[in-house]
Amino acid sequence: MKHNYLSYQDTIEFLEDMVKEYPHLIQMQTIGSTWENRPIVLATITQNVEFAHLKPALLYTGTIHAREWIGNELAVAFIRYLLTHSTTDPRVMEALSKSTLYIVPVLNPDGFEYSRTHYSFWRKNRRKNPDGSYGVDLNRNFSVGWVKSTNYSSNVYGGPAPFSEPETRAIKEFVDSHPNITIALDYHSQGNVFFPAHKFNHEAEIDGTDLNVLCANMNYEIFKVTGRKYGIHRGKPPTKLISGSGREYYYSKGILASVVEVGTRNIPDYLQNMSESIHENIPALLYALKEASNYAPSHPPRVEYFTIKESNSNAVTLQWEYDLEANTGVYFEIYRNDQHKEACREPSLIGTTTRLEFIDTDRESGKLYFYYIRPVNLLSRQKGPFAPQVKVMTTLERDEFFRNLFPAPKDIGYVAQKSNKNPEHFGKNSLFVGVNETLGISYGVIRFKLDSIATQALIKEAKISLYPLNRVNVKIEKYGEWSISIIENVEDITDFEQIHNAKVIQTLGQTIPSQQLTQGIWKTWNFNSYERELLQEAIKKGEVLFRIQGPTKLPLGSDSQMMMFDLGYGPFGGGIHYRPHLDIKYTLPSTKLEIEPSRLATVTKDGVTLDTLSCGFDSDGDVVYGFMEFDLSSLPEADTTVITNAFIRIHNKPIKPSGEDIRYLIELVDLDKLDYEKLEHRESLGFIDYEVSETELAKKDEHLFLFDTSSKIELENAHAQDKKVGFIIRPTKASQTKNHIIDWYDKRSQNEVKLDLKYIKRRKYPVAPVKDLSAKIEKGMVKLTWENPTDPDFVGAYVVRNRFHPPRNPQDGVKLYAGKDNYTYDNFGNTKIAKYYAVFTYDNVPNYSEPVILHYEP
Repeated sequence: MKHNYLSYQDTIEFLEDMVKEYPHLIQMQTIGSTWENRPIVLATITQNVEFAHLKPALLYTGTIHAREWIGNELAVAFIRYLLTHSTTDPRVMEALSKSTLYIVPVLNPDGFEYSRTHYSFWRKNRRKNPDGSYGVDLNRNFSVGWVKSTNYSSNVYGGPAPFSEPETRAIKEFVDSHPNITIALDYHSQGNVFFPAHKFNHEAEIDGTDLNVLCANMNYEIFKVTGRKYGIHRGKPPTKLISGSGREYYYSKGILASVVEVGTRNIPDYLQNMSESIHENIPALLYALKEASNYAPSHPPRVEYFTIKESNSNAVTLQWEYDLEANTGVYFEIYRNDQHKEACREPSLIGTTTRLEFIDTDRESGKLYFYYIRPVNLLSRQKGPFAPQVKVMTTLERDEFFRNLFPAPKDIGYVAQKSNKNPEHFGKNSLFVGVNETLGISYGVIRFKLDSIATQALIKEAKISLYPLNRVNVKIEKYGEWSISIIENVEDITDFEQIHNAKVIQTLGQTIPSQQLTQGIWKTWNFNSYERELLQEAIKKGEVLFRIQGPTKLPLGSDSQMMMFDLGYGPFGGGIHYRPHLDIKYTLPSTKLEIEPSRLATVTKDGVTLDTLSCGFDSDGDVVYGFMEFDLSSLPEADTTVITNAFIRIHNKPIKPSGEDIRYLIELVDLDKLDYEKLEHRESLGFIDYEVSETELAKKDEHLFLFDTSSKIELENAHAQDKKVGFIIRPTKASQTKNHIIDWYDKRSQNEVKLDLKYIKRRKYPVAPVKDLSAKIEKGMVKLTWENPTDPDFVGAYVVRNRFHPPRNPQDGVKLYAGKDNYTYDNFGNTKIAKYYAVFTYDNVPNYSEPVILHYEP
């Protein structure tokens, strides 16, 4: 297996050859020496390489862990690609003209050679420790977050002091002396995941969106090559973050930094796996090299106060601040994604503008959207950094309800074939799904209670979402799929055999192949129409049970294909933000109501005739109007009545066509007095459906005039004001016509005139906001308190934190709490950082109130 891989000496000789062949593009230098006196070699690559330090730069480091050979192999392949395509690939030419690449193929030469020639899975360097053991984990030996330890034999022993090792000192000194570095990528294996840098406070950073988008855009390039999707995972709360890594040191210097974990094994089959990992990462690296120039000091400044001006069920209006006078020639790129950590590339670019506002129309109701903005210099095309991401969930349509359901701790866990502690896994451990030698087959189990949804609910959309937490034990490339099934209820959901043998009602149509298990990026299964019908049946029973399954067999020589999903509870869970959830958008069956007219009239120039309904043209060619009025008081209370359908049913007496092109329409009007003059100068509130022709009147005598959305809203407005609604029916003509009357109704006829309505009961307006929102420090955390409204329809308060702007939408920030309490703690927020808190109230629809906002300052 190893004979296809390069030795460290091979890499040095390759670089020496490249310097000879491309002296104007590449230089080579030694930045330090190891414990065993090997040189630590760095190459500099750019056009006019003697001026490399004048350009913004990408720093690449590889194989800081000895057994992670991808760093060296990818470095050599990328260097070869850049140099051999430097005159034939315009993308390479552009990148090398604007940016510099500093690349260290092997930051741990001693450990790498020890791994290559003696012990394949050696990780550390080759320092001799006081207890006689060897090695320091170089990626725990940097100063930021360094942790002292005397466990010398540990694979993550961080050394006697920060930068105690010659390898870490060498790269530190190089980075410190090269302020032109704007992006740093540290290549590791394994996991197929990006790990962006953090600052140990679990708060959003001003450049956090830049980090996520950089990784997502590189991911976009990877997917185009192999169809593989990498995860993007910034880490969990402060107690679970990696300490002392190079990534955080680079980030502390103002450099956008990320670890890139490649592949599923440290030293895989070269021809089958390693070569593919190399090929998919070269375009991603080329993108990062080009992107380095957009973070040079000359870039357009970041947009400020990017936020939501307003939103409704089908549109979002964004606004921001920018000094256009000081930054002339700047326009803005606006991107929209349906999921977090997706690429901001051409497919998601929804607008460019020089204005400070943008309206995104034709959105779906009750859906979460992610918005991004960055400035661009019109002349140089240099882009600036992204503003912090904005999240918004559009409001529901008038007839819609929404439930975001979470399982109780006792209803979520995993059951494993070889475990005798399966009941203990519920509400505590992560969800292990797949197969390995230790656990055997393992299933995730989730039960959702559905009793908060009306049993007659008609589901319009449904989806279930899981957060992939760790895929390091998915060790086989392109092997197995993960899926979710609705299963029949069992007596004991903690019993493996019962879950294993449970009858499958339906496996949701979407499966996830191993190469698309994205650690740190939510995976969502959308229900199709048949699956929604099954969920409706489950609502009648009050609960639904899901089984998450993966592969059940291992190939020869493999020991694990096990994925870990977060359950959001217990010591290993990430809390409410990472909890599996079932989202259901639904409506209710409508109630029918027929309303007879309270007044009918025919109105001519000569006067008003009651209890008849005719229209057309009199002997002088003047219009004759029919008038209909309906009393809406038989509808339920206006504030909780939504009209879902409405039409006027009307019959005409038999006619003989006149041969004239005459059509008839119904118009909603607002009249304070019924006379001809008022009708001639009426205020129209809209037309009801399309006009009907004389030919259609001759063919049939019953006609339905359907209300559009705005007309239904006018009906509701009239009901809210306790007003009757009036309509006229009148002709529209293409030429002068006389003595042509259509009779619709009189006392002697059997013809009906009715207003047919369908409606549901649904609260239209939110409950009142909270009062007296305040903050104080308690137990080392920010404690928020408020006074809830007393409205009986109050369901809860929804609390959000946003570091950069006041949240205008319940989704625009980090959710801290949702419930009936009048206080909450910001468990992981840094009390020394200023931020905004917002509290929204909500009812059972839910309708959300306007936010009550508090600006917290330490």
